[in-house]
Amino acid sequence: MSLSHAEWNGWCYSGCMVRLTIVLRAASTRSAQELLGTLRFLMGNRRLDPGCEECTAWTEPDGTVRYSEAWATEADLRRHVQSPAFTSLLAVMECASEPPEVQFDFVTARRGLDYVAEVRAEAER
Repeated sequence: MSLSHAEWNGWCYSGCMVRLTIVLRAASTRSAQELLGTLRFLMGNRRLDPGCEECTAWTEPDGTVRYSEAWATEADLRRHVQSPAFTSLLAVMECASEPPEVQFDFVTARRGLDYVAEVRAEAER
């Protein structure tokens, strides 16, 4: 979507993609695997939700568990945050050994090869 076709709503452009990222720290490798298993169980249904473009979970070598969702629009994410499914996600976060890191990134534009062409054309000038 181009920004010229989007409308500013005070926070982001309507139609902007939103990414939710959660970082969980577990007390042990076993706890990390349990958190990961629970998140993957929840992911099965998430991918079917309207507007969900991506949902992933993985562990880092140090046992940190990472979870990420990408939503087509802020409205899709808002609907999700108000759902019982998000309540389940909050419950998983409470099982971590430390308070979770939660971040919402609002992406206002997507570009593809047109961006590469634009940047490379500027370099040639």
